[in-house]
Amino acid sequence: MAKIHKAYFCQSCGYESAKWLGRCPSCNEWNTFVEELVTKDKDSGGGQLSFLPQGNAKPLPIDSISIAPEPRMGLGSNEVDRILGGGLVPGSMVLIGGEPGIGKSTLALQLALKNPLMKTLYVSGEESAQQIKLRADRLGGSGKECYILSETLLENILAHAQELKPNLIIIDSIQTLASKRIESSPGSVSQIRDCAAMLLKYAKETGTPVFVIGHITKDGVIAGPKVLEHIVDVVMQFEGDNQHIYRILRSTKNRFGSTSELGIFEMTGAGLREVSNPSEILITHHHELLSGVAIAASVDGVRPFLIEIQSLVSTAVYGTPQRSTTGFDIRRLNMLLAVLEKRAGFRLASKDVFLNIAGGIKVSDPAIDLAVAVATLSSNLDLPIPAGCCFAAEVGLSGEVRPVARVDQRISEAEKLGFKKIFVSTYNQKGLKASGGIEVVFSGKIEEMLHKLFKQNNS
Repeated sequence: MAKIHKAYFCQSCGYESAKWLGRCPSCNEWNTFVEELVTKDKDSGGGQLSFLPQGNAKPLPIDSISIAPEPRMGLGSNEVDRILGGGLVPGSMVLIGGEPGIGKSTLALQLALKNPLMKTLYVSGEESAQQIKLRADRLGGSGKECYILSETLLENILAHAQELKPNLIIIDSIQTLASKRIESSPGSVSQIRDCAAMLLKYAKETGTPVFVIGHITKDGVIAGPKVLEHIVDVVMQFEGDNQHIYRILRSTKNRFGSTSELGIFEMTGAGLREVSNPSEILITHHHELLSGVAIAASVDGVRPFLIEIQSLVSTAVYGTPQRSTTGFDIRRLNMLLAVLEKRAGFRLASKDVFLNIAGGIKVSDPAIDLAVAVATLSSNLDLPIPAGCCFAAEVGLSGEVRPVARVDQRISEAEKLGFKKIFVSTYNQKGLKASGGIEVVFSGKIEEMLHKLFKQNNS
């Protein structure tokens, strides 16, 4: 018979304890232990254990294993297919997480509707079939092979899947599912771990890819045990701000491709629209030159694009100057302001500085340091940056202009969009391919770079 006892599980990492603990000894999180019922099979006796191999799997020498290319299934979205490495691998399990309202369910339903020849089972534990139908009518697309199932019991879902035999299963979301084998509420560590394991087993045995949507915690990580991210093949993160229209989909784990790819989408009334060239959208084309605006050549993963840096410097009204950023690390901004004051001689300690990345995206590429510094000084001096200039360099603490990676791709992207001049580090000069369509300006010090830029503007 099965033996039932109670145990406490950490909702952050899944650590099991016989008693309640205020702080988890595994992940050091506070107040994360929840009591759950655990069912274990009673041991049928002692003695020496003997195991017999079952199945057809056998150990093979690594030299005798032949390599065959993985077949791919196109999802009808160029951005998603590129992030997955060329398409969805049969039998794989993909996990996507993101903030509430960011567009996870919209993206999943669009993938189901864009493939009229692919039989898709869309399982929703959060919405009714009528609510999904209303969203599908707004998104458009053919729904002849898209089957909607509003269910939370995992055994019923797998039974319908075996009867329907779909080409793709979409689960929205994993935190709403529950199995009869576990006596705990949906969303608990035990339920998420067991449901994910059963879905993975079904995917591998039948060769049916499973697309799973997961909630995230207030810290920005996917809710549930960390084993959920370990057992899946691909983990994708949907990023963006609900107040802006742009969304970024990036891969943090991919067993069948690179994790350096990312996709950009635009949220519209008819769903998510793929942005093939994000540089043209993230840059505002002004009819007149404005101070405090600089263009940075950034690279996220392997994809280059240009972004607009906006800065505003004003006299502090109160005693303590304000420092505010949107889409940029405020600690990095404070460091750059200290470098400009110490190395370049600009007095910014008593002034308010506001920085914004246009489009509502977050950028962590250090190559935008020079653009941030130039935009800040442009606003402070009220001098607009010359038209057709962009920047790609990191700024060090000693005021040196440091080199950045993939500078060839940055220059090529700037030239493609019609820029006439790009400022980079002197140390990027070695091995740089010559380009006739854009002038490359080299500098080794921040004060030298500023002298070249604003001297040209004054002249």
